[in-house]
Amino acid sequence: MSTKPETVKNNSAFSAWAERIFKLKEHKTDVRTEIIAGFTTFMTMAYILIVNPQILSNTGMDKGALFTATALSAAVATLVMAFHANYPFALAPGMGLNAFFAFTVVLGMKYSWEVALAAILIEGIIFIILSVTPVREAIVNAIPLSIKHAVSVGIGLFIAFIGARSARLVVNSEATGVTLGNLKSPEVILTIIGLIITGYLLAKGVKGALLIGILITTVLGIPLKVTPMPSSIISAPPSLSPILFKFDFSKVFAGEFLVVMFTFLFVDMFDTVGTLVGVASKADMLDKDGKLPRAKQALLADAIGTTFGAIVGTSTVTTYVESAAGVAEGGRTGLTALTVAVLLLLSLLFAPILTIVPAAATAPALIIIGLFMLSPIFKINFEDYTEAIPAFLTIIMMPFTYSIAEGLVFGIVSYVVLKLISGKTKDISVTMYILAILFILKSIL
Repeated sequence: MSTKPETVKNNSAFSAWAERIFKLKEHKTDVRTEIIAGFTTFMTMAYILIVNPQILSNTGMDKGALFTATALSAAVATLVMAFHANYPFALAPGMGLNAFFAFTVVLGMKYSWEVALAAILIEGIIFIILSVTPVREAIVNAIPLSIKHAVSVGIGLFIAFIGARSARLVVNSEATGVTLGNLKSPEVILTIIGLIITGYLLAKGVKGALLIGILITTVLGIPLKVTPMPSSIISAPPSLSPILFKFDFSKVFAGEFLVVMFTFLFVDMFDTVGTLVGVASKADMLDKDGKLPRAKQALLADAIGTTFGAIVGTSTVTTYVESAAGVAEGGRTGLTALTVAVLLLLSLLFAPILTIVPAAATAPALIIIGLFMLSPIFKINFEDYTEAIPAFLTIIMMPFTYSIAEGLVFGIVSYVVLKLISGKTKDISVTMYILAILFILKSIL
């Protein structure tokens, strides 16, 4: 007996639920677009499930437990983003912050990883307090519109750079900093093939072109021996017990501990702020005044993710710049984030399959996303140098310093200084003055 009528009924019920919860029509999207966007975001950020345990395990933490902690913390934070903020943004333990945790705090400063997790927990609690008050939202809304547009462009260049480096299309060079990679290597060849395939699909207007490009490129990587064959299809997730609730608060009042906690706090806050305003600018989610609606809810998702992440045993959770992949595919609501969260939870069971996607397969998508993120540059007033120079510094310093936060710092400080010395003080809010002073103090102290 055919089950088609029942299937149609179930699909209609889900669509009705999704419309009620996420207001799809209001955001000019639909269920299919949102789910494809969620798959695409997941595919471009799934590398963190492999990379984060690899980095943090240098501290002596259990790698299997770290895999579980990474997936769980990312899923919980992304679910909060989906239902509380209704934004298509995914969250996970942040790159850069995990390296700071492992190589600076633990291996460099000789703190135990339990002490480092205590710093993350306290930071997360502080963030929750700040997020339920107007403080963090005020920071997001105080950033000038030209800087917000510049952040989107800077993130685009940063994403493209991440993609090119991950596939070794560009590599480190002692003479020039970076240089072109080996064009004969299988990884680079596969990346170029992936760019051509994805570009063709986009030119033909194929829906889900980025995701399809990733999948095709992954399969083509098998004969090139870039994509490994999975050892199995499914496995039980590793236990969290080696790192769950493992805190050491004995160093809380030490001077260095406070510096560590502040660094986590600073980088997390401005990575998240930069990502939110940049991706939101690209998706036209900012209102007529350049403000991000529901910023408080989005920032709370980040704060809850960081706190939960510390509890289960991983470094700071932040909004992921790869969310731009889903936005580029049309994701506009929390249904995109919900899709990512579900896939993160499923990854706990299907790790052997999901971990075979090589960097060479996701790199083409990241590079093309860089292109997608450039369009807000046309909204910047390049005739006014007090707007143009800070915007330009914001854009270039993100890839140059390998940090969204540092790009935002250069943009904000230069904006305040140029406006001040040019006599355009009416353009500077009190919040911007405070941010500029704090950034300068952080740099000189």
